[in-house]
Amino acid sequence: MPKIDVRTGVTLNYEISGEGEPLLLIMGTSGAIALWGEVTARLAQTHQVIAMDNRGLGGSDRGAGPITVASMAEDASALLEALQVPRAHVLGWSLGSAVVQELALAHPDQVASAVMFATWGRCDGFQRSVLSAFRLPYVLRDMDSALAVSGLAFSPQLLDHPDFSSMLEPMLPAFPQNEAQMQVTVEQWDADLAHDTIDRLGAITAPTLVVVGEQDLLTPPWQAKKVADAIPGARYELVTGPGSSHGMHIERPDDFTKLVTGFLGEQRV
Repeated sequence: MPKIDVRTGVTLNYEISGEGEPLLLIMGTSGAIALWGEVTARLAQTHQVIAMDNRGLGGSDRGAGPITVASMAEDASALLEALQVPRAHVLGWSLGSAVVQELALAHPDQVASAVMFATWGRCDGFQRSVLSAFRLPYVLRDMDSALAVSGLAFSPQLLDHPDFSSMLEPMLPAFPQNEAQMQVTVEQWDADLAHDTIDRLGAITAPTLVVVGEQDLLTPPWQAKKVADAIPGARYELVTGPGSSHGMHIERPDDFTKLVTGFLGEQRV
């Protein structure tokens, strides 16, 4: 994958596939590009997909300074500038969806439309408890426990599948691979817990789609609904039934892709 130096002082790893209007993918906590699974190739059938590794994970450098949702939004903005993409559709998953919020607020001219998948505007008590449970294994540098807890991102149906372990194996390289990446992941969990845009979301002008699954425990549907309600004209899509987890794009890539491309087809850069 190519790398590029950007104005925020880091070298970012990215992947471009497909043709059409540009669509930037921003990954969630602890993940690298590969954790998008089949969705990248599916979206590349209709768009020029730019998938990025957030600073300090995958093939991207850590750089200096704090990791916050706002600083990650600046990285995303800087990547688009460096690639000479003046305006793009932007899709973020989980932490990536929080980054999309800050990007749309700070750089509205760069965001043609926003897809916030598994999102929230401010942690409530339940979500804070869940995210803190995910954070602890990374603090302790216990990858086995981190992977065990990560099962909560999937549906009961997938977790009970006899081949779940073998299905998870190809995703392992997309998780933190060393001490430095585990520390970055702790900083990302801290950014998740500190994220707070709920009182500013009304200033987002980009056409917005909010997508969440009813089985999502990390970013529960009621949290995503608050975001959709706060953004003028935002569309809210609640996916129900088996596989409607935090990792819905992995479990139900067809349904997820149809929702996203249906929305993007109505927008223009």
